[in-house]
Parts: sequence; C-alpha cells; structure tokens
Amino acid sequence: MARLSLGIQMNAWFETYMFILIPLSLVLGVLCSPLLIEHVSLVPWLFGLVTFVMGLGCGWKDIVAAFRRPLLFLIVFVMTHLVAPLMAYGFGAVLFGSDSSYTIGLVLFAVIPLGISSVLWVEMARGAVPIMLALVVVDSLLSPIVVPLSLSLLYDQSIPFDGWTMLLDLLLIIVMPTLAGIVVHEWTRGQAKPRMAPVLLPLSKLAFVGVVLLNAAAIGPFVRTWDTEAFIVFAAVCGLVAAFYALGHVTERLWSPASSPPQYTLGFASGMRNISLGLVLALQHFGAETAVAVVLAILIQQPGATIYHWLIRRRQRVIAGNLN
Repeated sequence: MARLSLGIQMNAWFETYMFILIPLSLVLGVLCSPLLIEHVSLVPWLFGLVTFVMGLGCGWKDIVAAFRRPLLFLIVFVMTHLVAPLMAYGFGAVLFGSDSSYTIGLVLFAVIPLGISSVLWVEMARGAVPIMLALVVVDSLLSPIVVPLSLSLLYDQSIPFDGWTMLLDLLLIIVMPTLAGIVVHEWTRGQAKPRMAPVLLPLSKLAFVGVVLLNAAAIGPFVRTWDTEAFIVFAAVCGLVAAFYALGHVTERLWSPASSPPQYTLGFASGMRNISLGLVLALQHFGAETAVAVVLAILIQQPGATIYHWLIRRRQRVIAGNLN
C-alpha cells in the first residue's frame, strides 16, 4: 500500500507543478541539447505512452456520449478547427506574412487536437470531466484527417508538406495508442487505469516531460540564433492563447440555459491544445523555425490555464456571495 500511495502522491505532485516543470524542461532541453539530441528518436514512443494512458480512462460509451450532444461536439469542432486556425492565420499574416514559417507555426498550434491537460483543469473547475475526456479522445482520433486537411485548405500548395506522411505519423503516435487504451479499458471493464494508476499516471507525466525535454533539445541549435523577431512571435502566441480562451468562454455564455454545455468546458477546450504533438509535427514536417510558435506556446498555455481557472474561481465566489 505504501508503494501505491507513493505513486499517487507522485502523480499529484506532477499535476500540481506541471505548469512549472514544462517550462523548466524546455529550458533544460535547450541548454543540454548536445547531450540529449541523439535521444530524440524516443519521442514517438514517449508520446505513445501518454496517449495510451489517456485512452485507458475512456470507454466506447464515453465516445458515444460525446455524440449524444452533437451540438456541443459541433461547437467545439468549429471553434478549434475552423475559427481558431483562421484567427491564427490572420494574426500571422498581419505580423509576418501568410507564408512565413512563424505563421505556419501559429496555424499548426491552432489546428492540433485538444490537450489532455484540459481534462485536469475542467476537473479542478468542477466541470464535466467525462464529457471533456470524450471530446479530447474523439478529437485526437480525428486528428489524422483534420490536421492535414486544415493545413491543405489554408495553404493549398504554397507550403511543402506531405499530408499522407503526417496522417501516418498521427495514426502511429496518437490514434493507435489511444485505441489500444480504449480496448484495454473495455477488456478490464474500466479497472485497468485505477489499478495501474500508481505506476502509469506518474510514468505518463514523466513521459510528457520527456517529450518536451527532447523536442527542446532538437531545436536547441536554432533557439540560440533567435533575434528580436522571436519576441514578436511570443506576443502573437500570448494574444492567440488569450483569444482562444475568450472565444470558448464567450461561446459558452451565449448558449441558452436549456441547452447549455457542461460548465467551463468550452473555455478550456478552446484554449488548450496538445502542444507536445504540435512540436513533434513541426519538427518532423516543417523544421525548427516553424516550431518556434509551438515552443513558445508551451511557456504560455499552462500559465494561461492557471489564470483562466483563477478567473473562474473568482466568479464562482462572487456568485456564491450573491446567493448568500
């Protein structure tokens, strides 16, 4: 029992300090690039472990539940894969030009699937965790079609990338491990993740940190050449992340009470992306310069979620005070 307790405590510690660990891993990866760069080939395996553990927490009934609220799913899909990429394209086109590697990076950041960490934040905000998890899983399963298609529609033939190779990569590093997790979930009747949680949960957090660390090592040589333009990219990513959170929050508030989505779901769904996946795709298909926006998003996304959560809690206290 002591070992089980230790594993759960380690996982809780990782979740509490992840917003600090990820930026630190990014910096450490860049600084230790010469030592770590030869291990970058491990990234797909580490990422596969993260997505497998995500799938373990979701069954087919959860997937079906997401489609039982088709309007919610449609709204999330439109926000994250239509409106958000257009916003990113507009931001980038104005600041850097439509075909700039920085703009491609902003668009890539916008079109990648929902981030698994959004489930954690929805839980802390006392939102609907099962529905958020189902949305993340379904969006991840659709990513081999959505991501290449979105980039092709926005850029046609103006940027060189192999959509079929990207589709295959997404199948291998996110869809297959997720499906494997779902199959194990069903086979064990949902008991696999609770029983293996003391080992798998902290291990998946370590794998997530490892993905960031090794990808940062891969772009280390390029980061050392950054100039003042990188600060403009940083400001653009800050503005974009804030705009995504605002888009989700405003959309949620506009719904009628009778058909309202699970509280606080749309804000985190719209604001958070699977950045580690974006970093893998940027480096494998576009190059280090395109990865700049994705790298900077790592520094912004978790602190942004922290701020949004603080605003939610503040609003909850105000409402509770008014009711009393």
